[in-house]
Amino acid sequence: MTPTYKTILLDIDARGVATLTLDRPDKHNALNGELIAELHDAAERLAADRGVRIVVLTGSGKSFCAGGDFNWFASNVEKTRAERVEQSATLARLLRRLDTLPKPLIGRINGSAYGGGVGMISVCDYTIGTEGARFGLTEVKLGLLPANISPYVVARIGKVHSRETMLSGALFDAVRAERIGLLTEVVAPDALDAAVERVVRDHLQAAPGAVADTKALIAYVASHDLETSMIYTADRLADAWETPEGIEGINSFLGKGVPSWRVK
Repeated sequence: MTPTYKTILLDIDARGVATLTLDRPDKHNALNGELIAELHDAAERLAADRGVRIVVLTGSGKSFCAGGDFNWFASNVEKTRAERVEQSATLARLLRRLDTLPKPLIGRINGSAYGGGVGMISVCDYTIGTEGARFGLTEVKLGLLPANISPYVVARIGKVHSRETMLSGALFDAVRAERIGLLTEVVAPDALDAAVERVVRDHLQAAPGAVADTKALIAYVASHDLETSMIYTADRLADAWETPEGIEGINSFLGKGVPSWRVK
């Protein structure tokens, strides 16, 4: 049973494709405590749901995500130091949960994104944005830091582009977002759904267990030296040969058949 949320929408189709929508269009889907908590809960549920194969992350209305809600910021100023740290950590935990989701996370970036919205894009595995959208890491303009999102943004666009964008807080367009690696591709607004569906179909050809293990593999080799990774990867391939998916995939290929996980 799909739970009911106040600030997000969750829909799962018959193929196991979940669409997770930030649903505060009147606030440009800005992040507040309630949205962060609900999104974290939904991400936990989707991670554990074996019937879900792909997650599409998007926003309602004209914007993808305007970053942090200013009223949420203001309310945190009134809190104690310990309470402010805890509130900040809720966003860090959400980004970590999305980043380690054991399914492909496809960003349907339906409009502009700033601050924390750029962080949300950065934890997606494949991102499709629209022409005309604007982006910015604008925290320094408010006297703040892009703190919790920085590990993911730096990993996504690199140190050089992070300095270019974070230190001024200047806005940039979708063309530049694609050039620096924030977006995988840019399409016309009326072509967004078709582009997302094309990427979804590609991912539905992959074995779910192998996808989860490959995401873990990427994270491991990105954070370890070559010698350590050589040992790890040799073990992982040996393990894969023994899994039901690995056996089925090899036998299907040799027998010119179609493995059970592939969706037309």
